[in-house]
Amino acid sequence: MTLDSRLPQVDPDLHSSFEDLAARYKHHVFRLAVSILGPGFEPEAEDVTQDVFLRVHRELSSFRGESKFSTWLYRIAWNRAFDIKQRSRYRLPHLADTALAALSDPSAGPHDVLHHKARLAALHESIAELPELYQTVLRLHYWFGAGIAEISELVGAPEGTVKSYLHRARQRLAEALKEKGFDA
Repeated sequence: MTLDSRLPQVDPDLHSSFEDLAARYKHHVFRLAVSILGPGFEPEAEDVTQDVFLRVHRELSSFRGESKFSTWLYRIAWNRAFDIKQRSRYRLPHLADTALAALSDPSAGPHDVLHHKARLAALHESIAELPELYQTVLRLHYWFGAGIAEISELVGAPEGTVKSYLHRARQRLAEALKEKGFDA
């Protein structure tokens, strides 16, 4: 008996349909995962994306159709990324040497470099203090350049609510930076 004969036979049409779903949504799932995990955690976001599609493949029959497929998929991705973030909260992000070299500007004076690094640290710290949803919405909008409609679909909230989240997140971020002695 060969290994192939022991594996369940998969309907080629089903396999092709799942490949189409994965191709259509993998970029969005990755973007959502990395926006939750934060800059420097792209390898973890890739793992989340793979885990999500493995789970969707296993549990596709449990999808009841009470919401859009994308909403169900993004909720799975949201939950998985949040679980990973909780476990990796105290680990440093992965930074390549090129990313580290880009942090310093040779044309700036030492005072400027220190001020920039301090402001950047305060910004990252302030973002980390925001509620998870606000962090995600900010990263999707500013880091990935996602529009309100795309963020709305990714987080499963109406567009007006997403606008409200962005507004409140920016306000809280500006207040936190001001408390730390920096302009917003």
